[in-house]
Amino acid sequence: MERIPEPELMDEPGQAAAYAAADFTAPHTHFVELFRAAFGEVAGVALDLGCGPADVTIRFARDQPRCRVHGVDGAAAMLAHGQEAVRRARLDGRVQLIRGYLPGASLPQARYDAVISNSLLHHLHEPMALWTAVQAHARPGAPILVMDLMRPASRSEAEAMVARYAAGEPPVLQRDFFHSLLAAYRPAEVQAQLAQAGLAHLQVQTVSDRHLVVSGRA
Repeated sequence: MERIPEPELMDEPGQAAAYAAADFTAPHTHFVELFRAAFGEVAGVALDLGCGPADVTIRFARDQPRCRVHGVDGAAAMLAHGQEAVRRARLDGRVQLIRGYLPGASLPQARYDAVISNSLLHHLHEPMALWTAVQAHARPGAPILVMDLMRPASRSEAEAMVARYAAGEPPVLQRDFFHSLLAAYRPAEVQAQLAQAGLAHLQVQTVSDRHLVVSGRA
């Protein structure tokens, strides 16, 4: 199945509210566990690219108590929910959210001690925007972990995944999940992107029936 792009920003108020309220415990916990399994506990300041409503950002900060986290996203509606979630989590002192667009977002610092990203890549019409940002902002040797959806072989397989994993979610989330699956990249496509970006040393692995992970050090 050929890739079908979707809008880059999730900035509709209703869409952002539904996404912020959804239960992503399983994949987001898996993301944090994958980082810890690969890199252990890290210290310094981490950068979360495409943080959305900051659920992964918060989970990462809790799991990495020696880290502060800067999250960047282009969608104001998502960041509004993220700011509230950070306040509820009482992590204002360790988590800072910034509105910006990749590449070239204006960030509090140039280089980071770790770079993470979850579910951003499939939104991007130009995937080099993500990999350029990773290259630009990761300190030499910094851990890198990027997790994203993986495009299934057919539309019918995508429909089956929506029924399997999102049957109880609001219609807007079911719609977005389906479109995101159609917009996701395949592992071989991601490997080609990494080679183009000078990041061919990073590993691409399939970690579920719908997720792939890129990991390694800058």
